[in-house]
Amino acid sequence: MKVRVPGIARMFSIAVILAFAAGEAYAQTDYVAPGSDLDVPLDDYLNSAGPDAKLVKPGKLKIDKHRMICGRRPTVMDPKFDSWGGAYPGYVILNPIMLKNLPTPVKLFIYAHECGHQFVGRNESAADCFGVKRGRRYGWLNEEGLEQVCEFVSKLKSDAEHEAGPARCKKIRICYKEAAPRASRGGSTTQ
Repeated sequence: MKVRVPGIARMFSIAVILAFAAGEAYAQTDYVAPGSDLDVPLDDYLNSAGPDAKLVKPGKLKIDKHRMICGRRPTVMDPKFDSWGGAYPGYVILNPIMLKNLPTPVKLFIYAHECGHQFVGRNESAADCFGVKRGRRYGWLNEEGLEQVCEFVSKLKSDAEHEAGPARCKKIRICYKEAAPRASRGGSTTQ
């Protein structure tokens, strides 16, 4: 059975909400629970997405010269996905077109947030915290980048899964303070 991705991607949008800022629509990231009726195996997703979707093997993803890893999980670069990113059981999806003009720290945060869902499940605040802590520990998120992430997140409205952007930003700032840079803990800053 062949699945049409554009319609499915919209169905997958558990928490997609639109907020309008500067005339552009912003959609929040998605998470699909394992075993749900929206849980699509990677091969099925790739077959449905068509030739524009590209699979990036674990450890091979580079975002603005930063190598990004989410354990053994691959990433699908899908320019037709209806949000910046999504977390599906066993893989992450990014929309390279929507990410293109964002500041590097925001791109990396979106990826780390979606990766976080692989470890913390559906909890959006926990995924935000995972992403920010990972960024600080690995050195790609500093104070300036944190401001860019908060500026981005603050434009987003609340929905059933996400708090309003300003509330999310407050929690993100707390997580940032809690995460000591890896170098100060005696480890490497390479992710």
